[in-house]
Amino acid sequence: MENQKEWLEEKQHLEDSLNIIVHKIKELEHKEKGFKENAVALKKSFWNDVRVNLDTAEDVDETFFAIKQQAELLSDSELAQERAIRNVKVYERLQQSPYFARIDFVQDGQQDPLKIYIGVATLLDEQDENIVIFDWRAPISSMYYDYTPGDASYETLGEEIHGEMLLKRQFIIKNGQLQSMFNTGLTIGDDLLLDILAQNANEHIRSIVATIQAEQNKIIRHVNSRYLIVEGVAGSGKTAVALQRVAYLLYRYRDEMTADQILLITPNQLFNQYVHSVLPDLGEDNMQQLTFIEYAEKRLGKQFQLEYPYEQLEELLTEKDDTQYQTKLSIISFKASLAYKHLIDQYVSYLSDKGLLFKNIVFRGERIITAQEITEYFYSFPSTMSIPDRLQLVKEWLLQQLTKLEKAERTKEWVEEATELLDKEDYSKSYSELLYEGRYTENSFDDFDQERYKLARQIVKKHFKPLRNSVNKLKFVHMLGIYRQLFDLNSSINKDLQHLMPDNWEDICQQTLPNLAKRFIAYEDAAPFLYLQDKIEGQQTNRMIRHVLIDEAQDYSPFQLTVLQQLFPKARMTILGDGHQTIHPHTFNNPSLLDTQLYGEQAEKMILTKSYRSTKQIIQLTAKILNDGSEVEAFNRTGPEPSITIVPNEVELMDQIIQDINHLSIKFETIAVICKTAAECSAVYKQLNNRVDIQLINHNSKQFKKGILLLPAYMAKGIEFDAVIIYNASAANYSRESERYYFYTACTRAMHELHIYSINKLTYFL
Repeated sequence: MENQKEWLEEKQHLEDSLNIIVHKIKELEHKEKGFKENAVALKKSFWNDVRVNLDTAEDVDETFFAIKQQAELLSDSELAQERAIRNVKVYERLQQSPYFARIDFVQDGQQDPLKIYIGVATLLDEQDENIVIFDWRAPISSMYYDYTPGDASYETLGEEIHGEMLLKRQFIIKNGQLQSMFNTGLTIGDDLLLDILAQNANEHIRSIVATIQAEQNKIIRHVNSRYLIVEGVAGSGKTAVALQRVAYLLYRYRDEMTADQILLITPNQLFNQYVHSVLPDLGEDNMQQLTFIEYAEKRLGKQFQLEYPYEQLEELLTEKDDTQYQTKLSIISFKASLAYKHLIDQYVSYLSDKGLLFKNIVFRGERIITAQEITEYFYSFPSTMSIPDRLQLVKEWLLQQLTKLEKAERTKEWVEEATELLDKEDYSKSYSELLYEGRYTENSFDDFDQERYKLARQIVKKHFKPLRNSVNKLKFVHMLGIYRQLFDLNSSINKDLQHLMPDNWEDICQQTLPNLAKRFIAYEDAAPFLYLQDKIEGQQTNRMIRHVLIDEAQDYSPFQLTVLQQLFPKARMTILGDGHQTIHPHTFNNPSLLDTQLYGEQAEKMILTKSYRSTKQIIQLTAKILNDGSEVEAFNRTGPEPSITIVPNEVELMDQIIQDINHLSIKFETIAVICKTAAECSAVYKQLNNRVDIQLINHNSKQFKKGILLLPAYMAKGIEFDAVIIYNASAANYSRESERYYFYTACTRAMHELHIYSINKLTYFL
């Protein structure tokens, strides 16, 4: 009878909450309509309310400010409309499941307990006076994640509030209906977690704030250290925790930080799409997302051809010659290391005295300022002055030289010809520009000599403008030549810095120089090249970014970290990864970003050892692949044993896989066929495409839909699928020890079922 009474009370509370939500939605929709109508009215009357007058400088200023004022009014109205729409979406999500937990807490010194219902967003009553639902990020809500009934506390405004948790209750509410509830003494009840983990995979990662574990909650709410390193086993929820951490930081520092001041560095565009819906689901704007190669492209892409990380991986994974493989691997490892950074630092010191390279400045096919002249001027300054400071002085000197040369050019024959060839439109344009600049009045333009002089001036100025822009951007510095010079075995640099060069330096030079001759920057050269450029030209920094999250951090090198730290000098960082999922060769012989020694005393590390993604049977098998005694604790969710099938040939393999796909499609929504490389995927796709409805995922893919997917293991990083089929895990296909973690990563994508196939002999990893 007591249980029945409580059930009815909770049903009534849910109904009352839903009524408030409906009221809030109607209220917001009414406001949104008003904002929209106001914006439309402003657009219609925009130019009626602005008097355009460009007669004098004062009139131009007045017109500018009038336009600016109208634009701001329109922008405010549109932003208010967007906020209302966003809040409606939050309330619509609350309609489906307003809250997932309740705790009753009585503070020390008080008698009446406070009933705290916890959901994904705050809900106030209809009068906006009392809190009906507490946001999961509120300080008081942290007790749900951290305590069982009994003594409990939470921290708010620097003060710790102590008391007793009398009740801890969890709810399963779907489509606004109370389906079940249970009181629990556990941190998070296994029933609720099992219910969620048993669901099918999605095209996007889900934000499951109801099932945040105590160890995950500490990570989400951690604010003490500048660098927070999170190392977690496959399926431990690292990515979800990272995104919920962003939501928490935006909630806690809502008056100090906005979503566009947070940056998530991700492995690829597919992963970006996979995580893009989490923050909007929690009522927050999305943060900025970027891959490291995208950043390098923004800096270097127009001047050079950049190698993508997947291209580097494909080249290594398809290399059959072990000697060639080891040579490439050693070159990549060195260029990713702090030893190479030290070599470049010493190279910069060397360049302070000699060896810096410049380009000739050419105008109309003629060298007007030679590289030698620039070199002599640069080294005329004392070497105690930094290279970037000296380059600024060189830049100012070059601009002065261009001004002199520009004046001398006005009397040249080509200018005379250009003046005569001006058509009516160009002539009128030049005339209008000169008139606008106040060079002379309409009356003075009739003077023929004055007219020719001023048109010549305008023509030469236009032709010199690209040169001036290039000088302002320091394009006269021969960055490619400076980087290439480091690999010239015959240069004096090689003799002076020989003690810092590795034993295989000759191999490194022989591989690097042909690439640079083709203006090709290998992926392992991208970070060093950017670092050297910043040391020469002056560091490029972004001081607006306040927090950087790096996911899959095990695949970033110490050199890349250095570049990121210099780029975001004001940012705190959350670094997440799993050393057992290292697939990029950058960190095969280097410490990864998960190594606290890279950060000094400012870093704190937290470890997640429990895996929630896969069934116990899948985790037990994949743990054996590691073969290093690593402890992976499986959440108690069972399923069928993974299957390992050995077939004699590819024809039999295809038949078996199609049979598997047809069987799995009945139960699951997302099935992944994972190959070793993109090349292998393309070959398999040709054979499967006509027999099953399958999506081929490659580096160009920015999203995927539920169904059957075919992709290389490196594109599956960070993503999970209902069932995974591993294509050809043979000893011939997975033969190198360095591929062990790559294979492990592929297998750990499976949530419910894992099926491994091999043509003939199975890989020794199994």
